[in-house]
Amino acid sequence: MTRQRFPRSVYGVGADPDPRFSLANERTFLAWTRTALALLAGGVVLEGFDLGLNEALRLAASLTLILAGIAIPALSWFEWMAAERALRMSQPLPGARTSAVLAVVVIVVGVLVLLGVLVP
Repeated sequence: MTRQRFPRSVYGVGADPDPRFSLANERTFLAWTRTALALLAGGVVLEGFDLGLNEALRLAASLTLILAGIAIPALSWFEWMAAERALRMSQPLPGARTSAVLAVVVIVVGVLVLLGVLVP
């Protein structure tokens, strides 16, 4: 009897690729999860400590970090599935959307914090 693997939408197609590629794909997913934890922690710290920043801008930066910390694992899960499916089907790997999202988040938070320092 064969064991069902989750998610079926990934493991139900194609053939098992070289395990090194699947494990690398999983490590990437786990790295994004660690990044999300850091974003959540940064949002909590930014809001939890009196850093002398403009209150509205500090709150906006904090909420941006927290929302990104919630969204990044979901995005990375879908990226993991797409990459694993491509590996199983011997197709080109999809692009990395999560990287672009993170870049935008870092830019937005950086601008908000900079403005929070400059605006009384």
